[in-house]
Amino acid sequence: MIKRSLLLLLVCCSTGVFAQSTGWKNLFDGKTLKGWRQLNGKAKYEVIDGAIVGTTVTGEPNSFLATNEDYGDFILELELKVGEMNSGIQIRSLSVPEYNNGRVHGYQVEVDPSDRAWSGGIYDEARRGWMYQTEMNPAAKKAFIKTGWNKYRIEAIGSVIRTWVNDIPVTYMVDDMTLKGLIALQVHGVKERAGGAQIQWKNIRIQTGAAMKPRPLDKVTPVANYTLNTISPQEKAQGFSLLFNGKDLTGWRAVLKQTPPENGWAVEDGMLHILPSDGNAATKHGDLLTVKQYKAFELNFDFKLTEGANSGVKYFVTESEKSPRAGLGLEYQVLDDERHPDAKLGKAGNRTMSSLYDLIPCIKLDPRFQKKIGEWNQGKIIVYSNNLVQHWLNGFKVVEYERGSNIYKELVAHSKFAGNKNFGLVGQGPVLLQDHGNSVYYKNIKIREITL
Repeated sequence: MIKRSLLLLLVCCSTGVFAQSTGWKNLFDGKTLKGWRQLNGKAKYEVIDGAIVGTTVTGEPNSFLATNEDYGDFILELELKVGEMNSGIQIRSLSVPEYNNGRVHGYQVEVDPSDRAWSGGIYDEARRGWMYQTEMNPAAKKAFIKTGWNKYRIEAIGSVIRTWVNDIPVTYMVDDMTLKGLIALQVHGVKERAGGAQIQWKNIRIQTGAAMKPRPLDKVTPVANYTLNTISPQEKAQGFSLLFNGKDLTGWRAVLKQTPPENGWAVEDGMLHILPSDGNAATKHGDLLTVKQYKAFELNFDFKLTEGANSGVKYFVTESEKSPRAGLGLEYQVLDDERHPDAKLGKAGNRTMSSLYDLIPCIKLDPRFQKKIGEWNQGKIIVYSNNLVQHWLNGFKVVEYERGSNIYKELVAHSKFAGNKNFGLVGQGPVLLQDHGNSVYYKNIKIREITL
């Protein structure tokens, strides 16, 4: 009996030493809700068979079981199981009286058992809305198991937040709005639906400080970077560099010149601002082109419109027209669709925001992802080596076509570019930001060349 007790003691001690050496701290003891507090709604939280079980209550808003302690940099792992209920894991979140009477707000790692399959994406609860959905990373859509337990891993270190679901990478996001806050388990509010839906969490543990062991970069997961003119480690590993340094117009030039326009393009607080003119061609400041030319590439850019504004991002640009208004090329339309008349011209909406101008209309986004005038949009143009081209807007692919295909040539033949031989078919060209006489802002302009 003594030998058996001694053996059990040694096993327990060795397990404790191992846990300590790996740097993991349990946030849930498997028996009680010690260290947690409930905020906002009155959903039911209880411990059953070693798991925290959250149950919806009809008529209650979103409920959160939150840690008493705030966390800044950390690695969090947990397991969860859910039926048909949407849920999430709050990280670096806040609940303060001065913000909507203590409403929990901040980053939420999504739990989404629906066919939409956005599990592991990041939603900014009660603040900015969706920031990273798996439309950006389709490979992650198959990670979540609808009928069983799922393992989540979340790394929040500095401004970088990375997520995995069942060891499949989902998110790489860079944002510095909130760098410290509570961790919370959400039970989504239900109104008309009957209560009683449940979600379970177990094996909740955290690493902090020097004990943290982040996973290596995978160089594959797409990045959503919301910080100003920065290149994250993942973007650097993927080959991205800044086209606009946030300080001056180095690397840019005017049409038919090797120097930037003399006026009209201002650098303000890290943003590139096209100053407004009266709209006449003779008084416009002129387009801005990259000094370097590109073949296949991925171009990311953030843009902000003022009311009624028009601009565009062109690629495979030619200047053979030999005039200050030269700069003919394929165009990602940047436009206030509601107020600018150009949105009503063309065919089937092919001159609206993010469309391939005058050729292909974009897929219209759900209103939740259509930013208001004065808010920042994230644009993306990808040109693959096989001439497949994509336009993206706020994390969604909205245009796809094959440059030079028979369909493409037919579209050009019925567009305003019909008289331009080989329109958009040059082997390489600069990237162009269009001056249309309106006040428009750009930032976070970055590019990587594609060689495969």
